[in-house]
Amino acid sequence: MIDSFWRALAYCLHPKVVLLSLLPLILMAVIVTGLGALYWDLAVSSVRTWMELSPVLGWGSTWLERMGLLNLKAVIAPLVIIVAVTPVVMIMSLLAVSLMMTPTLVSMVGSRRFPQLTLKRGGSIWQSLVWTLMSVILAMGALILTLPLWWVPPLAMVLPALIWGWLTYRVMTYDVLAEHASKQERIELMRRYRFPLLGMGVLTGAMGAAPSLVWASGALFAAAFVILIPIAVWIYTLVFVFSALWYVHFLLAALSDMRSEPASFQSDPDTPLRDAIEVESKVLRT
Repeated sequence: MIDSFWRALAYCLHPKVVLLSLLPLILMAVIVTGLGALYWDLAVSSVRTWMELSPVLGWGSTWLERMGLLNLKAVIAPLVIIVAVTPVVMIMSLLAVSLMMTPTLVSMVGSRRFPQLTLKRGGSIWQSLVWTLMSVILAMGALILTLPLWWVPPLAMVLPALIWGWLTYRVMTYDVLAEHASKQERIELMRRYRFPLLGMGVLTGAMGAAPSLVWASGALFAAAFVILIPIAVWIYTLVFVFSALWYVHFLLAALSDMRSEPASFQSDPDTPLRDAIEVESKVLRT
């Protein structure tokens, strides 16, 4: 994991990787900035109206006024929107990097470090899309179901990180191994390295929380919000680019090691047939 970590950091500085990262960055920046320009004021006013109509939140708003914290009251509505929008932006950034960059990164690392690896093509583009869609639906369902537990301080830190880690691990693992590994090899690698892969996803998911600070700054400094949105999206993109490279280096190395084992994991469905033919040939020769 540590070796793959440093290799991924080094590859993030490669000119080709930097240029490729501009594609999902531009796409995400256009989408998020456009939606923000069209619906930000409407969303803030709607949340404030909802907060005023809510008995509990209305009492909290009155308490802030009595304490002289009017500025804090003005920030609450934007922060609520940021908390609600952040998971959506993270998922969109993950999908953009997965679809637009991961195949190229896999090809680049594979040709440089692992030219000897045979491509067994255990997954297709359509299978990857279905796998990713199902993973996103399950992750969003987990987020919604666990929302009541987020009021417990320790769980509020642990649960989102675990869910994002699981989603990143599922999406990245499939995309990285789609070309190089067969289906059986992919399943075996996910079984062997389930916890390291999940740990990598949790760590990169925690790194993805950094842009939330930028979003919060945008709520405090509304004049700079238009500038801070692309910065936040850029950080999301870089985090997931690094995540993709980390998974590429780790999984291709693990696949190479597994194939070089003395009793290596055989995943070729034609192997039993070839073995039977060889045995029959030996018998005939005897």
